[in-house]
Amino acid sequence: MRADARRNRDAILKVAADAFARDGSEASLEAIAREAGVGIGTLYRHFGNRDELGLAVYQQDFDDLCTQAQLLADTLPPGEALRQWMIRFARHGRTKRGLIDVLDRVRNTPEQVDQFAANRQQLAGAAKMLLDAAAAAGVVRSDIEPADVTTNIHGICAANRAAAEDRSERAVNLLFDGMRYGVQR
Repeated sequence: MRADARRNRDAILKVAADAFARDGSEASLEAIAREAGVGIGTLYRHFGNRDELGLAVYQQDFDDLCTQAQLLADTLPPGEALRQWMIRFARHGRTKRGLIDVLDRVRNTPEQVDQFAANRQQLAGAAKMLLDAAAAAGVVRSDIEPADVTTNIHGICAANRAAAEDRSERAVNLLFDGMRYGVQR
């Protein structure tokens, strides 16, 4: 892809992520194109329809979330790396919240079933890496499984979906405190 085409695509994705988080899946594609500094034709050349754009925004945010797991593990103590990743996971839920309609339409299509299954495995792997390190360091209980973390954070995101005030970070911190309960320090 040419450098200018890459810049346009990246600008569209950045603006679209903000628009979907703010306005939901019915965000104006014309407004997204305008704010990204491109014409609507350029947007449609990169993304054939609203669902393709929404899916690309979701996948980029998801990939960033999984990449962050390793970066946090490399730069922070194990417990803090896990806690910070859990907070970022809840933030990912806010991006996903604006795309629920899009994700519901595409998740079970033949083109996406394998991708969503791979995403679940990648997410479980990121959670496991951070959990194992935190448990080995004696920061969290050793009986916690990746699905315990991901299920609880999905629940936090779902409960926070209709809330006027975002309380997901507080809820994640309470969850993390519970994961520490009973650890011999």
